[in-house]
Amino acid sequence: MAKESEKLHQKALSLIKERGVELTDIAELVLLLQTPYIKDLTLEECLLNVEAVLLKREVQNTILTGIQLDILAEQKQLMDPLQQIISEDEGLYGIDEILALSIVNVYGSIGFTNYGYIDKIKPGILAKLNSHEGEKVHTFMDDIIGAIAAAAASRLAHAHPTKSDSVK
Repeated sequence: MAKESEKLHQKALSLIKERGVELTDIAELVLLLQTPYIKDLTLEECLLNVEAVLLKREVQNTILTGIQLDILAEQKQLMDPLQQIISEDEGLYGIDEILALSIVNVYGSIGFTNYGYIDKIKPGILAKLNSHEGEKVHTFMDDIIGAIAAAAASRLAHAHPTKSDSVK
């Protein structure tokens, strides 16, 4: 990996951790998504797929952009009415989901359904990020984390096709 690329990768990883998310939290979401389809799937295999997703430049760019917007909202540095919309994670805003979609499709369209499902049920770390408790704003972060999990689950699905996915 080139020096600048590695720097971007490390920054994305450190921002995720600083915002209270461990990669194993994301891997647990992947495990939830793929356990019904992949026999004997392990957390370690899920983690390897999360790490592979995080190596993608477009994923790193999305992480930096979304988290920066969350931080600016916490610092009340956005113009109104955007400040209020992002701070309150207004339901009709939708740009947080649109940004996350840039991650969702890196491993095919199955990521879209994975993302929709996980965004709806908000399990594990997503429930915590979406709780709106405390001073932290996670309007973009919860969608980004869900999208990373969805993409990692898609990567796994492509590596383990079921009989119904095979050409007859």
